[in-house]
Amino acid sequence: MSAPDGSPVGAERSIGQLFASATAEMSALVHDEIALAKAQLKQDVKRGATSGGAFSAAGVLLLFSLPMLNFALAYGIRTWSHWNLAICFLLSFAANVLVAVVLVLIGVVFAKKAKKGQGPQKVAASMKETAGVLQNAKPHPRPELPRDDVPAIEAVARSTS
Repeated sequence: MSAPDGSPVGAERSIGQLFASATAEMSALVHDEIALAKAQLKQDVKRGATSGGAFSAAGVLLLFSLPMLNFALAYGIRTWSHWNLAICFLLSFAANVLVAVVLVLIGVVFAKKAKKGQGPQKVAASMKETAGVLQNAKPHPRPELPRDDVPAIEAVARSTS
């Protein structure tokens, strides 16, 4: 079994190897943090686009559907209720406005979600915290090396066959 850098587990590593390992891990951490920020930013942009689409749909609905919907609905109400034609046209317009208000509310909900998404700010704060921890980190005390006058204990591997 070996460590991630290829050295045997439990073997003493030099300061250079430890520094190289720490540098590689820090680099991987920074790359992961950047990837996280990109993913969160992509999600926020998608929410903003959904919000813009809902607002656009509301505007397009009011602009292009009003003449046709008003005529169809007004004459339908007139046929069903035998009311005055002017009142029927007002009721059809009110129905279109109601649909547009619902679409605007959907747009507002998605806009708030996009604004609330603090993805890049969270990642930046996390990176600052990681850097602060690493700056204050102290190396673990190293065990004393065996002296020449004390006999060293050696491990012996035994065969099971």
